[in-house]
Amino acid sequence: MIFIPDKKVISVGNLLNDQTRPLKERFRALFTLKNVGGQLAIEQITKAFSDTSELLKHELAYCLGQMQDTRAIPVLVQVLKDKDQEPMVRHEAGEALGAIGETSVIPVLEEYSKDPTIEVAETCELAVKRLQWINGTKNREQNLSENPYASVDPAPPAETRNVKELTEVLLDEKASLFDRYRAMFSLRNLRTEESILALAKGLKAGSALFRHEVAFVLGQLQEEVSIPHLKESLEDPHENEMVRHECAEALGAIATPYCFDILKKYLEDEKRVVRESCVIALDMCEYENNSEFQYANGLSEVIS
Repeated sequence: MIFIPDKKVISVGNLLNDQTRPLKERFRALFTLKNVGGQLAIEQITKAFSDTSELLKHELAYCLGQMQDTRAIPVLVQVLKDKDQEPMVRHEAGEALGAIGETSVIPVLEEYSKDPTIEVAETCELAVKRLQWINGTKNREQNLSENPYASVDPAPPAETRNVKELTEVLLDEKASLFDRYRAMFSLRNLRTEESILALAKGLKAGSALFRHEVAFVLGQLQEEVSIPHLKESLEDPHENEMVRHECAEALGAIATPYCFDILKKYLEDEKRVVRESCVIALDMCEYENNSEFQYANGLSEVIS
């Protein structure tokens, strides 16, 4: 967390909620508020759930979960329950409730694990499993500390480090989603070419929720070997837009000139969430190539 005066937090919040400003600026504002943390930052983020951008609202929920502040629970429950919100936004609210780690939300997550929208149902099922695991595992801190990316993941890594075994679980569509996610995060944490190529196979296996998480993980790894696989999924017009959006952002994180060229082609995609993801991904490319420390640093003029 970083400290800035309340009036600066409000200024950043005003930028986040200003629909006349470029989406990339509003995203930087969001991640600045995430890094600041606290009640006032949560309030500013909460206001933006009335926006029309599915991508932005998805990221609002993601950031609230990563903050792991129980004060965000009421708004996340509200978003999860709101059938007028897009499935991608509701799914992320469910995941965020699991990320916060408060077991009192298990009943509402169990209720929505039966939601007719499969992405929402699967997410809530995973969140319940995560919370139950946290509540029942003595060595959870040691297991969770293995994550080299400092993200709050939907499942802990599996205990084995055998790539062949992990790949078999990852691609086994009869295995539980929780176990497949555990295999996914173990493969990510290994950070070898073999484990990354194994993960890339997951872009063709399982539900849209599963495939989108594989793309997210490949973006965390930022390895060029995954580019052809991410490109193929982004270019597939029949692929779920939630997966395509995550592939675009992963390419933005990898940030090679080739990624830049791929992303430019989809700035006019027929799916708004894909178009907007490419805008954000290209902004991420720019920051990666300018050696900026954090994505939110682009708001230095606001918070200085």
